[in-house]
Amino acid sequence: MASTFGQLFRIATWVNRTARPSGSWWTAARRACPSPAEEIQVELDRRRPGQSRITTRRDEADAVAILSGVHEGVTLGSPIALLVRNADARSADYQEIRQAFRPSHADYTYQAKYGVRATAGGGRASARETIGRVASGAHRTQVAG
Repeated sequence: MASTFGQLFRIATWVNRTARPSGSWWTAARRACPSPAEEIQVELDRRRPGQSRITTRRDEADAVAILSGVHEGVTLGSPIALLVRNADARSADYQEIRQAFRPSHADYTYQAKYGVRATAGGGRASARETIGRVASGAHRTQVAG
C-alpha cells in the first residue's frame, strides 16, 4: 500500500496503532491561508473512534498538532506536517489474533499482497491511517472555499 498519493497535491500518511502517533504531511499548501487547524479538528472529531456502539470502544481525542507549514496562524506555502497522538493504545488486546485474521479488517488482504502483517493494531491497515487523509481533505476543502 503506497504511503504517498496525488500529483499536484501530494499527501503522505503514517500510522502505528500501538502507542505512537499517526499523521501526515502534504505539499501544495497555499500561502497566507488561515491555519487549517480548526477545520481539521472539526473533521477529525467527526471520524473519531468511540462514538457509536458499532465502533471500537477506545476513547481517542484525536487532537491535531500541526508541526510545520503554519506560522502565527497563517500557512506558509511549504509542506504542512501534522500528528495525532494515540492515547488509548492497548497492544495486549491483539495477542489473541496473532494467529488469526480479524473479520471485516484488511489484515488478510494486506498480508496476501505484501507478505507481512502488523498484528498489533493493523499497521497500515488500521483505521487510524485515515487521520492524514481526513486532515488533508479538510485543508483542501477550506482552500476551495
